Order: sequence, then C-alpha cells, then structure tokens
Amino acid sequence: MPGAIEQNVAKVRFDERGLVPCVIQDFRSSEVLTLAYMNEESLKLTLETREVHLFSRSREEIWHKGETSGNVQRVEQIRFDCDADALVVLVEPAGPACHTGERSCFYRDLEGDADAAADAEAGGEPEPVTGEALAALERTLAARAAERPEGSYTVSLLDDPKLAAAKVNEEAAEVVKAVESESDERVAEESADVIYHLAVLLLSRGLPLAAVMDVLNGRRGK
Repeated sequence: MPGAIEQNVAKVRFDERGLVPCVIQDFRSSEVLTLAYMNEESLKLTLETREVHLFSRSREEIWHKGETSGNVQRVEQIRFDCDADALVVLVEPAGPACHTGERSCFYRDLEGDADAAADAEAGGEPEPVTGEALAALERTLAARAAERPEGSYTVSLLDDPKLAAAKVNEEAAEVVKAVESESDERVAEESADVIYHLAVLLLSRGLPLAAVMDVLNGRRGK
C-alpha cells in the first residue's frame, strides 16, 4: 500500500514532460517569489524534506533551492488547483528567492522602464501594490532596528516601548475622532498611523505581524 507521500504525489497531474508548474509564495505575506517546475521526484523530495526541490528544465536535473546560496525555502503548505495540474508552495524563505539577489524573481514591471534583458536591474520597479504594504513595512522596521540610523523616529520608539504604546493609544483615539467627524481619507490616514505604531510596538516585543494574522485566522467562523 502506498505511503502518504506517494498518495499525495498521485493527486497531481504532471504534463507530457512529467512536469508541473509551481508558484512559490512567502507564506507570511503571500508575495509571489518565483515560478518554477517540479517533477514527481522533486515533489517527493520536497514533501520528505520540507524544503523546496525543483526540476531545472535547462539542466534537466533536480536542484535543492538554496543548496549553494543558503537561501533555502522551508515548506509550510502545498496547494494544488482545481485541475490538479499546478501547485502553489507556501514557504518561509531564508533569503532572496532570485539568483540576482532580489527578494522575488518578479521585480520588473512589464509596462515600466526596466531593461528587458535577463538579469537586468529593475531601477526601483515595480510600484508597490496594496497587498504588499504590511510585509514591506515590517521589513523596513526590521532594517531600522538593525541599522539604527541616527535621528530615526522608529528607533526612538523601539528604544522606548512605553512611548510606542502611548502612541498606539493616541493614534487609536485619532481614528475614533476621524470616524465621528472627518473624511474617509482622514480615517484611512489615522488608521495607517495606528498600524505603523502597533507594528513598532510588536517589534519591540519580538512579535511578527504574522502572529497577529495567525490569531485572526484562528478566529475564522467564530
């Protein structure tokens, strides 16, 4: 009788080349990191080791993501689509996903000004989209905490958690005030201030925003 891994691999419909496309996403932020391919063996290795293994179509061989760079991708969940012929792998990345050093392989806007040549730099593209805001904020705050630039407001809050807590309280009151008498734009602006200060306060406790999201997920349907 086949084991659990064999049973799970059997759910996937590989194409005529024995491959299945695989979208790799950051499981905390849902940011798309790369698109690659797996064959049956690399999918089995991924399930066994809980680290991403892919199939290189150019080299025609299996490769362990991060084996040489150290930027391994720890698997949190694998999803398959309605036709069972495509995968989404949710991972915790240890470093950049792209061999160029970019966080994601999708770092250029097709309608932007970036060079179309392979491996070309993006020059600040693409423009951030709504769903990337919290992840980008958290990375910025972590950078401030590590680099501690002189005069940084974020650093001053991290050094004084009581001040950060007071600012959360103050900004929350501003949201309530805006809801009562100000425009929707002001409500959004004051709410952004709350989220920023709350993120700083969480960082001062060593808590990622994902811890809050996990609590919200746990409350689904309640």
